[in-house]
Amino acid sequence: MIVTTTETIPGKKIIESLGLVKGNTIRARHIGHDIMAQMRNIVGGEVSDYTKMLAETREQSLDRMVEEAVKLGANAIVAVRFSTSYIMQGAAELLAYGTAVIVE
Repeated sequence: MIVTTTETIPGKKIIESLGLVKGNTIRARHIGHDIMAQMRNIVGGEVSDYTKMLAETREQSLDRMVEEAVKLGANAIVAVRFSTSYIMQGAAELLAYGTAVIVE
């Protein structure tokens, strides 16, 4: 599966557009991680627990989007974007979306 943020794929021709595909994940913070993040805020540096959590969240959202595209018969997804939404205090959604297409 080709996944790209561009609207075209160099060397490939889009022969059919199958529509919007998306994958989302909602994650809540962990109180223990918040305490460590506050400590890191005092001394500075990367909050690695949150970095890892966000990376996993992005991958899960992408995987879900790709699964949806496969169900439609796509072999590529173009114009991929990410969006985040605040759900409630301590929880947020990460949404990956794009256009499922068939390329040759």
